[in-house]
Amino acid sequence: MLDRLLTPRALSASALALAVLAAPAWASTTPDALVRQISVDVINAVKADKAIQAGDLGRISALVDTKVMPSVNFEVATRSAVGPQWRTATPEQRSKLQVEFKTLLLRLYAGALTQLKDQTVEVTKMLPVQGSSQVVVQTEVRGSGEPIKLDYRLDKNSDDWKIIDVNVGGIWLVQNYRSQFAGEITKGGIDGLINTLVERNKAAAK
Repeated sequence: MLDRLLTPRALSASALALAVLAAPAWASTTPDALVRQISVDVINAVKADKAIQAGDLGRISALVDTKVMPSVNFEVATRSAVGPQWRTATPEQRSKLQVEFKTLLLRLYAGALTQLKDQTVEVTKMLPVQGSSQVVVQTEVRGSGEPIKLDYRLDKNSDDWKIIDVNVGGIWLVQNYRSQFAGEITKGGIDGLINTLVERNKAAAK
C-alpha cells in the first residue's frame, strides 16, 4: 500500500497534494499560479478548521466534495489508475470506479491532513511534458526538517488547467495504483476491482 511506502512527513505532504486536488479552479490562469494559490488557500483552510485538525472525516470530506471537481480531471486520474481495461468498462462501472477511487484517496490522507500546521509551499519550476499538452509544476513543502518535493502534473481542458496526478517523494500517486489495480482486474475483471475497492473502503470506515 502507498501509505506504507511514504514517511509520516511525506504523507503530510501527500495530504496537501490531495487537498490541492480538492481546491477550486481558476479560469485562465497559469499552472504554476494555480498550484501556488491553491496551496496557500488549502493550508489556511486547514489551520482555521479545528475539526479537520482533529481528523474529522466528515469535515475533510466536505472540503473535498465542495472543491475537488472544478480543479481536477478525476476521470483522467481514474482512467490512468485503471489502465487499458478502462476502455472495456461500462459507463456505470466507470462511475463506480471514480467514486470508490476518490473515497480511497480521501481515507488514505484524512489522518495526514491533521499534520498540516506550519508548512509553506514554494513553486520551484514548471516544465513541459515532451510530446504532450501537459506540464509538471515542481514545488517544495517547507516546514521543520528537510523540504519535501511535491510535483503536480496538469493538462489543459478547454480554457482551464486540470491536475491529473501528484508526485510525492518520487512516487506518482495515481500511477502507483495501476499495478495494484491490474492485479485485481486480472483476478476478477472490472467488477472484481470495484468490489475490492468497496470492501477496502468499508473496512477503513470501521
